[in-house]
Amino acid sequence: MTTQARTAHDVAAVHRRTVVTLVVAQSIGAIGITIGVATASLLARDVSGSESQAGLAQTTQVLGAAVAAYWLARVMSRRGRRVGQVIGLLLGAAGAALAVVAGVIGSMALLLVGAGLLGFTSAANAAARYAATDLAPAGSRARSLSLVVWATTVGAVVGPNLSGPSGALAAWWGIPELTGPFAIAAIGMLLAAVVIAVFMRPDPLLLARASAGADETPPPGTSWGRAVAALRASPPLAAAVLGLASAHAVMVSVMIMTPLHMEHGGAELRVIGFVISGHVLGMFAFSPVMGWLADRWGRPAMLLTGAGIQLLALLLAGVSPEGSSWQIFGGLFLLGLGWSAATVAASATVADLAPLASRTDVQGVADMVMWLTAAGGGALSGLIVAGWGYPALNGFAAVLCGGVVLAGVVTAAATGDQDTPDKVEA
Repeated sequence: MTTQARTAHDVAAVHRRTVVTLVVAQSIGAIGITIGVATASLLARDVSGSESQAGLAQTTQVLGAAVAAYWLARVMSRRGRRVGQVIGLLLGAAGAALAVVAGVIGSMALLLVGAGLLGFTSAANAAARYAATDLAPAGSRARSLSLVVWATTVGAVVGPNLSGPSGALAAWWGIPELTGPFAIAAIGMLLAAVVIAVFMRPDPLLLARASAGADETPPPGTSWGRAVAALRASPPLAAAVLGLASAHAVMVSVMIMTPLHMEHGGAELRVIGFVISGHVLGMFAFSPVMGWLADRWGRPAMLLTGAGIQLLALLLAGVSPEGSSWQIFGGLFLLGLGWSAATVAASATVADLAPLASRTDVQGVADMVMWLTAAGGGALSGLIVAGWGYPALNGFAAVLCGGVVLAGVVTAAATGDQDTPDKVEA
């Protein structure tokens, strides 16, 4: 075996090990991210005493994720993926612990601080999908990325269904019922951090740079400046960021207010958790299919497919009665499925087109924009539901979905087939 072939073989082996490590960590850490989804808005309502503030905890978490996406990208640029992932998971575990304390003492301010720190784990989990592409062959980047997204299914589906048992555990511990999920979340994040710290060696980003003969230190200039320069140089890359942000804002704005919509109709916490599980199943379980289709059909086609599925989801959810109904089950599942198609396609485009020297900078800014857009939608969602109702919220989200459509159209027009993985090299 030649030296070049042996090096390629070693890189492929590290890539496989990296993906396996990320899959295991995501499976565990996803419990920490999603177990509180079904109860975050309810805990915020109880602590604040106002339904109009019910969405603030989730919105603050999204804002925290936006800050974390940019900051962790800078850490990863200098120290590699492993260090950034571990820091994000540890800070998220601290946030979950603060949420428990906030529920015990009834402090909305402390709850928001905890929610903001939880955003660091959200950002770390999102960045993990890019880590799976650092050493992936050009023709399978979307599939590598989608496997890490899929791994979230294990913990994500289990997480919301632990809402009921975690309440019983909270009673045993003598803490409020709605804080139980956050206590379990902290444990899941800590375990995921250990997996990453021990097994993600060597670091995939640093190895990718070394294999390309690039300096392991970032080029001169600010992280923001490098990312903006890359986006200006590549319209398809900028369009992918638009699609990523729009799809996420649609999903978050509707998802965070669904538990309240169901509770108003008398749905039990167990049923609410089941609906959220179905939603999360749609988000993650079929992502390998979305990755395969994105590699085969191209990124623009999958962006448009995702937009179409999300619009159908909003129609179903918008006509659903309060409480439990087939419309809310179907709508929330399709909302997640459309998010999966659009997010995998947009993220794969970012992985394809972001220059190696500024890869984490571009990815961090892309995720920051994604989280900020979602935070804006989440902040408005509570006000819209309080003022005009849940159907109006779905109408608002349909307008946001136009950004996904626009991204698909612009990307297709600007690149044709140029962004398909067999024609794009990092």
